[in-house]
Amino acid sequence: MAETAVSSPSAVAAAQPASASGSLLNAITSRLVIMVPYLWLLFFFLIPFIIVFKISLSQTAIAMPPYVPVLGVGEGISGFLAQLRELGIDNYVWLTEDPLYFNAYVSSVVIAAISTFLALLVGFPVAYGMARAPASIRPTLLMLVILPFWTSFLIRVYAWIGILKPEGLLNQVLLATGIIDQPLVIMNTHAAIFIGIVYSYLPFMILPLYSTLEKMDFSLIEAAQDLGCTPTGAFWKVTFPLALPGVVAGCMLVFIPAVGEFVIPDLLGGSQTLMIGKTLWNEFFANRDWPVSSAVAVILLLLLVVPIMIFQSAQARAQEQGR
Repeated sequence: MAETAVSSPSAVAAAQPASASGSLLNAITSRLVIMVPYLWLLFFFLIPFIIVFKISLSQTAIAMPPYVPVLGVGEGISGFLAQLRELGIDNYVWLTEDPLYFNAYVSSVVIAAISTFLALLVGFPVAYGMARAPASIRPTLLMLVILPFWTSFLIRVYAWIGILKPEGLLNQVLLATGIIDQPLVIMNTHAAIFIGIVYSYLPFMILPLYSTLEKMDFSLIEAAQDLGCTPTGAFWKVTFPLALPGVVAGCMLVFIPAVGEFVIPDLLGGSQTLMIGKTLWNEFFANRDWPVSSAVAVILLLLLVVPIMIFQSAQARAQEQGR
């Protein structure tokens, strides 16, 4: 006769606390894991943003730091409230009155948008070729895309000065081959800025596109062609819609830092280039007008964050409707 094992009441009672403690530990661990990004955003985004926003409401002063009032709790609650009453929106009003800042914002958005479009034109074929390449060489191709990050960003931008200047490498090659009769003027123009931004941020466009295209079922393209679709039509009806999440991610990763770019416009665009990053630097370091520069930074942040939040909300609603 087969023996049946029956758990004793004491064993069951001992197992229940162990199970409860394990569930409690798992709940605490999961909450700690969730808290890490929130703490990161709190200390490295929200608190600095509040400080910058407070400075943007202050007034310029010949002091250190160069603005008043400097909020503190040393004078008690009454002094703290008195300092709060001294804050105002004069700096934001000044930004609306001076056309320099509006032109800088518009110029930055236009340059960043054109650079992002050019990066997409260059990055999409590269990512598509990497996704269609044999699996054995994909890691090598991926390493070649990431390889520029092993060199200092500043050194890579300085290298383009030696390439694009009138007596630089590019003009020497074109003159030697007879393609041009006189050196091209590329330095200190928008073309040099486009080249610098596209080169510097191209990996940020390629990597999301490659990640999306690698998961794509390329037999869908063959099926579309078998149904009479041309290669161009198959691209626009099959490949591009499936790659759209990577396109959006790559465009955001390029556009957002390009809007506030300072190094590339300063080194390749020259002193006549008007971008908000250079304007912000001049206000902060040259003019030492911290309140106005903080107001410029706050508006720039809102200019970038608000559209992203609206886009993410629209995407979330579309996904819910798709379900």
